[in-house]
Amino acid sequence: MLSAEVLRQLRDAAGADGLICEQDQLQTYECDGLTNFRAVPGAVVLPRDAHQVQAILRICTQHKIPFVARGAGTGLSGGALPAAGGVLLSFARMTRVLEVDIPNQRVVVEPGVINAHVTQQVAPYGYFYAPDPSSQPVCTIGGNVAENAGGAHCLKYGFTTTHVLGMEVVLPDGEVVHFGAKTLDTPGYDLSGVFVGSEGTLGVATKIILRIVKRPETVQTLLAAFDSSNAAGQTVSDIISAGMLPAAIEMMDRVTIQAAEAAVHANYPLCDGLLIVEMDGPRAEVDLQMQQVRSLSEKNGAWEIRQAQSDAERALLWKGRKAAFAAMGRIAKNYIVQDGVIPRTALSRVLDEIDRMSKEVGLRVANVFHAGDGNLHPMVLYDNTIPGQEEEALEFSYRILRLCVDNGGSITGEHGVGKEKQEVMGYMFAEPDLDTMQLVRCAFDPESLSNPDKLFPRPRLCAEKTGPYEPHPLEKAGTAQFF
Repeated sequence: MLSAEVLRQLRDAAGADGLICEQDQLQTYECDGLTNFRAVPGAVVLPRDAHQVQAILRICTQHKIPFVARGAGTGLSGGALPAAGGVLLSFARMTRVLEVDIPNQRVVVEPGVINAHVTQQVAPYGYFYAPDPSSQPVCTIGGNVAENAGGAHCLKYGFTTTHVLGMEVVLPDGEVVHFGAKTLDTPGYDLSGVFVGSEGTLGVATKIILRIVKRPETVQTLLAAFDSSNAAGQTVSDIISAGMLPAAIEMMDRVTIQAAEAAVHANYPLCDGLLIVEMDGPRAEVDLQMQQVRSLSEKNGAWEIRQAQSDAERALLWKGRKAAFAAMGRIAKNYIVQDGVIPRTALSRVLDEIDRMSKEVGLRVANVFHAGDGNLHPMVLYDNTIPGQEEEALEFSYRILRLCVDNGGSITGEHGVGKEKQEVMGYMFAEPDLDTMQLVRCAFDPESLSNPDKLFPRPRLCAEKTGPYEPHPLEKAGTAQFF
């Protein structure tokens, strides 16, 4: 519990209306989109600008109080889980678009700006912001930066890190620093690249410089239904092998289709492998590519191929896909969504193995994923009223992640590690690798106060010995400085 003196200082820093410390209100912030892990903060502060963030972090450092930054709370790995009894910074009030620079294709925003609002700001000028997580209508840019969020169109346009050029950051001790700039490649270390995807463990971003993209001449979206996920997966490989780079290729299985149809009535055909393929660019090029996609889909046994004929039809196709996670509540009491990555060539055997494991443990799995870049989102369905089933579902989901690593992949593509995937970090990385990551973390946060107890499979303190250290010869000579 935070002392009365600490609460007074936080109230002075954030204003009388910027502090929440009543127990019933604090419970609103006890988890993010992953509800399996919960912790109640000691206080929630709602800063209005970087100066207030700076004052809040100085208070936390002075009193050795852990803190966690939070956007909209849509994350799915427990990344915004509060430190029990600590301070949670909500950016619900830092929602200003500070600058729209169309000639240089830049937008500067505060961390609480909603992802979709960036595109809304620049759409009248013929531009858009490319990263588009499924939670795009509600998730914030600050949260996207923390997790390096992607979305359906990351196959062609890249993840958040591709579109963040610089940022203003408040370090855990309250120092304000600036990483990157509006230019594409600033001299020196790429500290913006280090910060994006660090999951709030290095400090708090208070201003972010984004790159926007010119809207293509045409966008065309096609749906193809197959009798098996293997046939759909082969079509994905054939499309990429043909030298095409779609804006997006998404895949859904029968269970996911049933849930999406029940929720939003997207008019999907019921099948075992559904592809949504989107091409964009010059009209003549896209027309030709769509003909090729049709041919490849037919060759692999697609029994229905449907191309959206209007913006409304295209929006409905995407509405079903983007509603998939939330729609799962229509057919299951509880579920865990995972976020593994595999090479495209491993798609068939990994899906077959997930199906085998599903039958072995007696839990259904719904599969939906960014097929173009091998980012799987298997959802393990369970009922938490059945004793022990939640634990079985969690262990099953970890087995899926280990399977991804065994096939040359990763334990996360865009959801982050957070609290959920700590256990399998040690499966993907050896201790020396984790020690090196810890050295970077300690350079930014020597007191281990910024989003502590996340990422690593066991608690690590900066005072902990991470291995033998020998100074660089230049460091010995006093002619260079190192972290």
